[in-house]
Amino acid sequence: MWGVKKNTFRHGIHPPEHKEETNKLSIRQFPFAPLIILPLSQNIGAPAKPIVREGQEVVRGQLIAEADGYVSVPMHAPVSGRVRKLANVPGVSGKMIPGVFIEPFPSSGQEVMEGTPVSLEATPEEMLKAIQDAGIVGLGGAAFPTHVKLKVPDDKECEYLILNGIECEPFLTTDHRVMLEQAEDIFTGIRYLLKITGAGKVIIGIEANKQDAADHLASQVPEDLPVSIRVVPVKYPQGSEKMLITSLLGREVPSGGLPIDVKCVVVNVATSAEIGRLLPHGRGIQERVVTITGPGVIKKGNYLIPVGTPLRFVLEEVGVYEDFSEVYMGGPMMGMAVSNLDISIVKGTSGIVVFREKDVTRSEKVYPCIKCGECVDACPLSLNPSKLGILAKFEDYKTMAESFHLMDCFECGSCTYVCPSHIPLVQYFRLSKSIIRKKIQMKRESEDA
Repeated sequence: MWGVKKNTFRHGIHPPEHKEETNKLSIRQFPFAPLIILPLSQNIGAPAKPIVREGQEVVRGQLIAEADGYVSVPMHAPVSGRVRKLANVPGVSGKMIPGVFIEPFPSSGQEVMEGTPVSLEATPEEMLKAIQDAGIVGLGGAAFPTHVKLKVPDDKECEYLILNGIECEPFLTTDHRVMLEQAEDIFTGIRYLLKITGAGKVIIGIEANKQDAADHLASQVPEDLPVSIRVVPVKYPQGSEKMLITSLLGREVPSGGLPIDVKCVVVNVATSAEIGRLLPHGRGIQERVVTITGPGVIKKGNYLIPVGTPLRFVLEEVGVYEDFSEVYMGGPMMGMAVSNLDISIVKGTSGIVVFREKDVTRSEKVYPCIKCGECVDACPLSLNPSKLGILAKFEDYKTMAESFHLMDCFECGSCTYVCPSHIPLVQYFRLSKSIIRKKIQMKRESEDA
């Protein structure tokens, strides 16, 4: 009944999975750091605005920064303690951003502050407001404000609610463990999501390397929920919502479009679990499950870590080998190699992967494109990475965007992975897209002036 469906998307790759080291390890509570450094910009959109002062005492779960507009979410205290200072902190990208430093009370039991519960009898608008007030963002890594994503436009219709349990990124097992250990929260979250979106059907998509999670969820589905479990073949980057929609429904999201254009809303399983866990208590998000793994980690595992925990403290607690070389926030395919261990765990941190020097292949020599077509065969969106790479080299951003659909690229890294010439294609595309966005913004500002 729960066998693997053969439907999948075109192209893609099969990098080594490396999940067996942590997929059997239960979620464990991580210790509190002696100093929590909480960045106020942890989502796509505007950063939160602090509403606490230096020296103020705060309780775990207390609102400490409010949303600055619709595409923004608030922040809650991850610990009970004292605000040491408000100052800029380093972000994952290297930029300095506003932050709050909190020193936990050593003797505190760190109980979470209760809020106003939001029942399933609430209106969709009240639920959306509660999700924003809880500070919930997409926990699959994108960190897009969930209340914005769930708002179905008046001229659109949601037929399918899809829960994304694919987790195709190598090494990471966060979603796998959430599905095994937090099924009740996931289904409670689905109840809220169904009322918000108006969807009539729910599909939970899971890759074949998580058959135990599929079996477990299938055995736990409440009789009154229209939920089906679909197991799909293992292939990267099937966790992308566009690819998942194609695999499950055979529908293709149009260029420049969104899942709602094909009557779908896609939500990560961990995001659904947080909605189901937080809304009944009116709480805000203060922690998340993070996979800490890789050849450089001694005590690998899946940990429930307070948001704002410094990366340096995390690595000291789990232990790393002296010859560790690279640290990734997220997985090795779409994650980001960090240059500063003083950054913090944020809401979008799904994993920390550490590599030793012997595991890192450094290719300083980039060879010319040999027109082999490997990148074209790998691209899940059927773009032409080879041509885009050449255009990026000559800084022809207009042609890249208008004729070769660069902005459709979601930077999965498949092209870079297969390139025999070691051309860092995805890095070229990421830079090109940022330049294009900056030019668009400058044009709008000049027109508004």
